[in-house]
Formats: sequence, C-alpha cells, structure tokens
Amino acid sequence: MLDMTDLVGVTFWIISAAMVAATYFFTVERDRAEGKWKTSLTVAALVTGIAAIHYFYMRGVWIETQQSPIVFRYVDWLLTVPLQIVEFYLILAAIAIVRAALFWKLMIASLVMLIFGFLGEAGLMNYWLGFAVGMAGWLYILYEIFAGEASQISAAQGTEASKTAFNALRLIVSIGWAIYPIGYIAEPAMGAGALNVIYNLADFVNKIAFGVVIWVAATSSSKSTA
Repeated sequence: MLDMTDLVGVTFWIISAAMVAATYFFTVERDRAEGKWKTSLTVAALVTGIAAIHYFYMRGVWIETQQSPIVFRYVDWLLTVPLQIVEFYLILAAIAIVRAALFWKLMIASLVMLIFGFLGEAGLMNYWLGFAVGMAGWLYILYEIFAGEASQISAAQGTEASKTAFNALRLIVSIGWAIYPIGYIAEPAMGAGALNVIYNLADFVNKIAFGVVIWVAATSSSKSTA
C-alpha cells in the first residue's frame, strides 16, 4: 500500500495518472490535426502511453522494495527518447527533403546517451565514466538541433507552426533534459529517493510538455489552413 509519508511513491503515483491522461488527450486531439501533424500527435501519445505502462511497474517496485527501478526506467527511456528524436525528424521531413543520415546521427547519439547512462547507474562500468560518455551524446544532440543541419533546415524552410514546434522542442531537450543529469549527480550524495523524485519530475516535464508542444503546433497549423 502507498504510505502517505512516502514522497517518492506519491510522485510515482501522480506521474502514472498524468501519463495516462496525456495519452488519452493526445489520442483524442489527433482528430483536430491535419496531415503530417496527425502522425506527430500519434508519436506524442506513444511516448506518454509507453511511459504510463512502465510507471505502473516502477511504482510497484519502489513501493514494495524502496529501491530504484533502474531496468524499467531505462527500458522506458530506450523506447520513448528515440520516439522524441523521431518527432524532430517528422517536423523537418514535413517541410523539406531531409537526409536519412541526420535521423541516424540523432538516433545514435540518443542511444549512446542512454546506454552509457544505464551502464554507469547499473554498476556495469565506472559510474562517472558512464555519465561523461552519456553527456557527450546529449551535447551532440544539442549541437545538431541548435547549430547543425537540423537547425539550419528549420530556420531556412520551416513554416510558422513547424518553427514554433521545433524551437520549443529543442528548449525542452536542452533545459528539460538537463534535469536528468542533476538526478544522476544527486544519487551518490542524496540516495535513491532523491534520484527518483528528480527523474519523475523530469519525465513529467519532458514527456508531457513535449506532447503539448506538438499539440499546440498541430492545432494552430490546422486553424491557419482552415
């Protein structure tokens, strides 16, 4: 049973409900979008839907054992983070001819970030070396969406709606995703509880806000063409 004094367990419960609600919202709102934006909203719903399933299990692991659900956490991220990378590609591909190489560069960087973060947290390699390599993957993604090919395509060929979505998404990937390294750094000093509260907050902000940005762009684009 959930103890009212278990702050970490409460955050798991809140995020579980929020992910389900967001999934339902994005799915229903898909009918308001047109063309390319329907696919983007479908991906947004997939992100929160997959997260909801894993949060049900993570919540149970924490409440029953008071231990970090590391495997469930990273399986979730291994599925949802690449889907978020797909969103960037979908937005760009809808407005221009985009090289497949760009997609694979972003995808590989996201996998490097996740795999080495997991190896460090799971104790399968040096904790801080895993952190450093994972951070390198994240920094490459930031370079690509702020100064690289992805950024240049958006600036040169984007519509008003696509530019709004792209700019908001890259702020989430930079500012929102910065919460995850804070949790990673906090664990050795503050323990598993602090780590999971920070990670839960980050997922709430990044997965749901990420979808909301797509929804705003999708509905505004539909209105502008009506």
